[in-house]
Amino acid sequence: MIAPLSVVLPALTVLWGLRGASGYLTIAALVLLENFGIPVPGETALIAGAAYAGHGHLNIVAVAVVAFIAAVIGDNIGYAIGRSAGRRLVTRYGRYLLLPPARFARAEQFVTRHGPEIIIAARFIEGLRQLNGIIAGTTAMPWRRFLAYNVLGAALWVAVWAALGNYAGHHLATIEKNLRQYQWYAIAALALLAGAYAGLHILRRRRNAHHEPPRT
Repeated sequence: MIAPLSVVLPALTVLWGLRGASGYLTIAALVLLENFGIPVPGETALIAGAAYAGHGHLNIVAVAVVAFIAAVIGDNIGYAIGRSAGRRLVTRYGRYLLLPPARFARAEQFVTRHGPEIIIAARFIEGLRQLNGIIAGTTAMPWRRFLAYNVLGAALWVAVWAALGNYAGHHLATIEKNLRQYQWYAIAALALLAGAYAGLHILRRRRNAHHEPPRT
């Protein structure tokens, strides 16, 4: 059963300290840390802070400005780390940050293949958002070019999630009512999808077993 948003949102704000001036510091810290590779919920903190602003407890402009500055600074810290010791640090410590060398190599190849424009899109891709600064540094992307795309990407990312979070905060009661009204339909749809997936998996295994040559 879906927990009431009127309960979840205050719980998140108390948990992260999203109240008063400390709320802006919490958002800034989590967004900054996430943007140079630390696995913390920076994006979630931005959305929760924007929703709390929509509920009247924070200022949405201040939330957006703080998140934007923290995102740009965090990515530039990541760039500096990548430029100075990126691969060495990933090889040695990456597994402790959920970043094994193989995963980093795949992300690096992806960014290299698509060029600096991917810095903008990476803001909205889980995994790349945390790594794009470090990867840009390790691939020796010119800093001015990285900064330009980084600033544009951060502005778009903050604008999207701040607007959506703020809207949710303003319409909390309506959203909660709609979720309660349709939650069982959503649960039934998920159950049907899970059953269909399991059925296809079983049929595929039986088909593969049928086509396997007999053992001698």
